[in-house]
Amino acid sequence: MIVLPAIDLKGGRCVRLRQGRAEDETVYSDDPVRMAQQWVEQGAAYLHVVDLDGAFEGRPVHLEAIRGIVEAIPIPVEVGGGLRTDADLERLIDCGVSRCILGTRAWAEPEQLRALAERFGEKLAVGIDARDGHVQTHGWKETTDVRAVDLARKADELGIRTLICTDTSTDGMMRGTNVEAIDLVCRAVRCDVIASGGVSRPADMRALKALGHSNLIGAIVGKALYEGGVTLRELQDA
Repeated sequence: MIVLPAIDLKGGRCVRLRQGRAEDETVYSDDPVRMAQQWVEQGAAYLHVVDLDGAFEGRPVHLEAIRGIVEAIPIPVEVGGGLRTDADLERLIDCGVSRCILGTRAWAEPEQLRALAERFGEKLAVGIDARDGHVQTHGWKETTDVRAVDLARKADELGIRTLICTDTSTDGMMRGTNVEAIDLVCRAVRCDVIASGGVSRPADMRALKALGHSNLIGAIVGKALYEGGVTLRELQDA
């Protein structure tokens, strides 16, 4: 398992939201590129970037900032937020992004996942954001009646190689991660899974690792790193 520091872009700045609420943000940096470089300097092997404005507007907004990040650091970068068309995916890949994350579109157009998986291969991931086990869409503003584990199975069956699973009720709360939800998804699929939401201390990493799933390959961490309550090295060591 690896730890993926998160950079959330809103208004050109690095921010963190509590449970995805746009009105409840904390700004950590006005320089996303420098922030990305700092995570590399601290030992990051992969970077997770979210275009929050893109997620809310349904189209990529921070392409130039993302291009700047990719060009400034030597590690791979995955990006999600507002990717609703093939052209959106192509633009990100042209920026040098290693993995593009589909969220709302994966829920709305699951029948297209097979063709997208064949076309984009390892450069495509599906992000499953859920509250109380049900998929949330459109920047977490809408909760569907689709169970997260069912969407995970569907994506896996259609050839998606990586799932990024976020429990939105724990995101930004620094109260621990939903280990049971990650366990359920990992048991249901063969593809790789990355956990997100609530990871804030070494014990959270140990709890995920203790599940013993070979397909649980990483965890995304945001606020805990920015608040200084834990270091990237401490999480990686755990």
